[in-house]
Amino acid sequence: MVTFEDIQKAADRIRGLAQRTPVLSSRSFDSEAHLSARFKCENLQKGGSFKIRGASNFIFSLHPEVVSKGVVTHSSGNHGQAVAIAARAVGAPATIVMPLDAPKAKVEATAAYGAKIVQYDRFREKREDISSRIAGETGATLVPPYDHEWTIAGQGTAAIELMEQAPGLDALVCCVGGGGLISGCSIAARALNPAIRVFGVEPEDGNDFYLSVQAGRRMEVPPPRTIADGLRTPMPGAITFPIVRQNVEQIVLVSDAEIKAAMKFLLFRLKILVEPSGAVGAAAVLFHKLPAGLNKVGVLLSGGNVDPAALVSYLAE
Repeated sequence: MVTFEDIQKAADRIRGLAQRTPVLSSRSFDSEAHLSARFKCENLQKGGSFKIRGASNFIFSLHPEVVSKGVVTHSSGNHGQAVAIAARAVGAPATIVMPLDAPKAKVEATAAYGAKIVQYDRFREKREDISSRIAGETGATLVPPYDHEWTIAGQGTAAIELMEQAPGLDALVCCVGGGGLISGCSIAARALNPAIRVFGVEPEDGNDFYLSVQAGRRMEVPPPRTIADGLRTPMPGAITFPIVRQNVEQIVLVSDAEIKAAMKFLLFRLKILVEPSGAVGAAAVLFHKLPAGLNKVGVLLSGGNVDPAALVSYLAE
């Protein structure tokens, strides 16, 4: 299992590449939410999301001889960009398996970092099978987007920073896709404050963790069609699921309409652009999905890579 010491070591390992992102607040948001929120702005991170933390920790942990053969991963965009950036930093070739319906902006950004893009139909093909085949053919190392100890430890560094920047939090709110971010952050947050309450947020159409927690075992859902493209994982990770069950008090759900409303609020009131996946935590707080009695809450804004055409449509509604 991942330990707090692993996360501390990851923080040292990735310091030269990952940035220390700011924490913002908004009186107007607090007034609407009926509590005090502190936003950890990973949308301002290198590559536009928290994913650079886990990807760089994984790649920087590999032996140079292994790295020289290249890396491969599957991603709807943010993890792919992060792997491409970290691979370029060590001079390794990178191949990213991306769905055909991935936001165009994310595909173009990933390619711009020098990665080779292989696209697939997520409704008919399994991305894991494609990535594994490429790894077998090329000798490249597979970089898991969430279900690996190195990836989880890297993601947890965001919580260490947040707890330092916003002391006195009584809760942490985090989006849930494959579970890497909330796993690492929950370990770090509870090591620093054992009394902190941790809440995960999923889109309604993408509720695999919510159903899995209710059932007590990992449940698979059909390929989600939510606008939160970074949270379309159909099943919790084998490593992340038990961590979430142990550390997370509750998984709450938000609708796509609530996600869009939160994006607009963050854009027009805080003047920051957050992608749908990154806005689910803010949506949960804004629409009072958390238990009553919370006072000061830390919210992870996981990314800011929004497809321009999609953003225009959201704002026009």
